[in-house]
Amino acid sequence: MRRKLIAGNWKMNGSLAANAVLLNGLKDEIRETKSSVAVCVPAPYLAQCQAALAGTAIAWGAQDVSVHESGAYTGEISGAMLADFACTYAIVGHSERRSYHGETSEVVAKKTERAIKSGLTPIVCVGESLEDREAGRTDAVVGEQIDAVLALLGPADLAKIVIAYEPVWAIGTGRTATPQMAQDVHAMLRSRIAARNSAAAENVQILYGGSMKPDNAGELLAMADIDGGLIGGASLKAADFLAIIRAA
Repeated sequence: MRRKLIAGNWKMNGSLAANAVLLNGLKDEIRETKSSVAVCVPAPYLAQCQAALAGTAIAWGAQDVSVHESGAYTGEISGAMLADFACTYAIVGHSERRSYHGETSEVVAKKTERAIKSGLTPIVCVGESLEDREAGRTDAVVGEQIDAVLALLGPADLAKIVIAYEPVWAIGTGRTATPQMAQDVHAMLRSRIAARNSAAAENVQILYGGSMKPDNAGELLAMADIDGGLIGGASLKAADFLAIIRAA
């Protein structure tokens, strides 16, 4: 039985004062949970999260990681640096990174590999646009994105990743993916992993990242292959994030 994972993605939000209120609100409520819980925060706040969350049931992580181990790469953050702050997770290939920063599936695959080598668990994001969805290209587009990652990893490393399916067309647009639509893509992703390592496929957590909120979390999390959520806006409000955690 795969354990659910609820991971917050703060994106480029937060301040020392606001973070302290949010983290304290989460710590006060989360003592022991049946699900794993994490927050992925902007790099400047990793030290704050480490200090606030050490010894709690809440893990923390970064929103990106460099493909490079070290060197003259101004502005980049290495996996080793993230490990210094005791990060558990690193998001790679988020749709905003793919869209705004031109990250290709090959770059995402290399970041995934680098995260694993650094002792981090990569949360590998995949997803399709509205144009792709309406043209019936969902499986082809999402399949290509995950296949690039799977092709670079050895069988043993397949069990060390988390996948997050984020239908880009359903994020902040008012459109919604039904639980069954999400389940269909999650099942396809699991089958892609199973083709390479059936044991890993049974254990890899596949999260839903399409605007999961308190009012739809229960239905989504009841699907057989939806193992949690990568939560955006709702992770910035302790009450909403806690409601999703309770649903898991």
